[in-house]
Amino acid sequence: MFFSQAAQARAPPRTWEASPSEHKKWVEMEADSVMSSVNPKTSGILLEEFLTIVRKKKEAQLFRNEIRHIFTAFDRHYRGYLTLEDFQKAFKQVAPRLPERLPLEVFREVDQDSDGHVSFKDFEYAMNYGQNEA
Repeated sequence: MFFSQAAQARAPPRTWEASPSEHKKWVEMEADSVMSSVNPKTSGILLEEFLTIVRKKKEAQLFRNEIRHIFTAFDRHYRGYLTLEDFQKAFKQVAPRLPERLPLEVFREVDQDSDGHVSFKDFEYAMNYGQNEA
């Protein structure tokens, strides 16, 4: 894992609650996603197909939660974004022998809009890069 047990113990857990309208939107999107895989010429979906869809959805959700957990561990000041300093500290903790220029290079690559902050969206994109190419 990218962070130590001590860092985990220091950081209080953070949660994100969706508003009712956001929750409804996510539920509708998820339902649309599941239903888009159903053949409209049939009267339903086979149990095996349904279970496969749900399993893939759950795997993706678990991976996203893991990414959120890592991001939260790096965001020591609970700002909702990461700075170059956060990256440098995380890299030093995870891999202290890497060249000092590497965190800067990675930060510049991950900071999609070059605003000097890595949002969760930027971080998630970087963590997912290449995942669908297997």
